[in-house]
Amino acid sequence: MKRASQIACIVHCVLLAHFCSRAICAQPSEPVVARVQMQLKTGDQVIGVIERGDLLTVVEEQKDAYIILTLNGKRGLLNKANVSTVADSVELYDELIREKPNDGRLLTLRASAWWVRGDAKKALADYDRAIEAGYDEPHVYSSRGMLRAALGEEDKAIADLNKAIENGAKDDLAHLSRATVYMTQKKFPLALKDYDEAIRRNPKKAGNYQQRAVARKIAGQLDGAIEDFGKAIELEPKRVSAWMGRGFVWFQKDESAKAIADFSEAIKLDPKAAAAYNNRGYNRQLLKDEKNALEDFEMAISLAPNYGLAYQNKAWLLATSNDAQLRDGKKAVEAATKACELCDYKDVSDVKALAAALAESGEFGKAIGWQEKVIEMVPDDEKPSERQALEKFKAKQPLRFDDQTAAK
Repeated sequence: MKRASQIACIVHCVLLAHFCSRAICAQPSEPVVARVQMQLKTGDQVIGVIERGDLLTVVEEQKDAYIILTLNGKRGLLNKANVSTVADSVELYDELIREKPNDGRLLTLRASAWWVRGDAKKALADYDRAIEAGYDEPHVYSSRGMLRAALGEEDKAIADLNKAIENGAKDDLAHLSRATVYMTQKKFPLALKDYDEAIRRNPKKAGNYQQRAVARKIAGQLDGAIEDFGKAIELEPKRVSAWMGRGFVWFQKDESAKAIADFSEAIKLDPKAAAAYNNRGYNRQLLKDEKNALEDFEMAISLAPNYGLAYQNKAWLLATSNDAQLRDGKKAVEAATKACELCDYKDVSDVKALAAALAESGEFGKAIGWQEKVIEMVPDDEKPSERQALEKFKAKQPLRFDDQTAAK
């Protein structure tokens, strides 16, 4: 089994689905859309006008109102009855576009509403129509580029994001989005160059450092990833996903004590972070702190009852622990079986855990059968080590933790 398969890898991504994450990331509130024209006042003085269809940033939600920011930075208090969600605003934009059929700004806003509603085809049509009508703002190309990336049209996405940058995009969004597409294409140097530029444009944004950290990690630049996760944490000390991400890189660098410290901080910030317990548990197991490791796996399972990786890790510990008092073949089989059922017996690491658990419980015949299945499932370069495990089972010898870590 690959060691990294026993610890949940946590990343921050926009369009790149590279790893599975259970970390809790701080997310901005969903924007809202003005349903009616409104005036913003300070006393009797009008300081701004909100038009129908304007997109507004929610700063704070109250019982019957929102504190919002307009596009030009004006703050106001609006009754909830006067705004709608983006997904519910398509019909409002239909009315406005009937009045101004070639208004590129309105077409772009409706495109965003279609996208949030889940109709990518209509969203793309509105972006196209806005551009054809002469609307040449950088954000329309950024938005269409992100949508095309989400649809898997990577080359077209890059072309749109290039255009957004050429047209003078002033914020970091186009560079971040283009970097994400480059990451899906495994063009790491280009991605890192864009992350560098995004950070130059917005050096106080923790997420920019975190995304570059992920890119550096995937590119094998682990020291750089540690540095960037650290900067994200410095800027946002309560950013759980950054603590999780750095903890994983410490694990990759075989520095389990530092990994445990980071996962412990993530747990302190978010006591319901099941992945943090799983990850801390596995690093504790690596440091021979198996009793506390088992407690962490069980806590992860209690928080996420369908967390297959935590069941797998629990099974491995109970089946292969060097501590005879902790080993429990029956419970190992139960945990491994649950892990296998959750993935329909398609994850080879779960099947390996089941074979090891059956061997510990003395059911060597079944262990041999499942280990033979493992050998069928693994790539050729892993077959020799799995055949060694098979020979142990044939000799009626269960595995121990040192055996399975040595094979990774």
